[in-house]
Amino acid sequence: MTLTLHRTAAEFRKAAQGVRSAGKRLGLVPTMGALHDGHLALVEEARSRAAEVALTIFVNPTQFGANEDFDRYPRNLERDLELCREAGVSHVFAPEVSEMYLKGERTRVQVSGLTAALCGPFRPGHFDGVTTIVSKLFAVAGECVAVFGRKDYQQLKVIERMARDLLLPVEIVGLGTLRDEDGLALSSRNAYLTPEERQRARSIPRALSAAATAFAGGERRVSVLHQAALAELAAGDLRLDYATLADADELVPLAEAGLSGERSLLAVAGFLGKTRLIDNLVLGEDPAPIASEKKLDSR
Repeated sequence: MTLTLHRTAAEFRKAAQGVRSAGKRLGLVPTMGALHDGHLALVEEARSRAAEVALTIFVNPTQFGANEDFDRYPRNLERDLELCREAGVSHVFAPEVSEMYLKGERTRVQVSGLTAALCGPFRPGHFDGVTTIVSKLFAVAGECVAVFGRKDYQQLKVIERMARDLLLPVEIVGLGTLRDEDGLALSSRNAYLTPEERQRARSIPRALSAAATAFAGGERRVSVLHQAALAELAAGDLRLDYATLADADELVPLAEAGLSGERSLLAVAGFLGKTRLIDNLVLGEDPAPIASEKKLDSR
């Protein structure tokens, strides 16, 4: 299948309309580029649900804070396009910033409540930037099925709510987190890690797995599940933003002295050097990133 690169919203809108006019369903995979196997898994999922897949590449400035990594975020369009060709993507929309944020623009899309905890307080304005750019991409793409990774679980829930509340003709699909052999979630930011930091980063999937193991064994006390995760994170010496148990749908943190339900989110965010990593799992729903310590140590 031939891949077509679109640089303007008008070009991409026309291409998306062409897919639907031909009686086909369009799959959409929004990304910031620097594609890896996790992104390609999203493409594969979209291909299973739609006749043609469009992937967007846009490093969105409004979701980066003043001291975050917008300028150094990895960019390699030619490599990304080659990976898209190999994956069977039909259309790539890779606009310039001026195409998505017109001169004098003043509009932001905001989802309240779901952004109040977890990453919200640590990245002021981040989710407003995410929902603004994703709503623009949805407006250009039109009716489609859009696939996002569950590694960015809070982002997924915010986008789901935005699409529902704004009556957008987009089906949102969340795909489970793809991980390396050591359990670390695939992320474009992993490329920033030094070998020593990469070893320490393994404490994140260890923490999720420790809580998952306790949960599978019947533990429901939030404080015990929390401490199981914190004990593993301490070994990695991360500069934690948070390690929080929360309601898996509304993202409200659970009381430390309370009990978890049969399905709760455990989310982690922290720094190794200048690199901020996030990860999560839904206890009672997602498998542990690491099956056992013996299996991990044998690699």
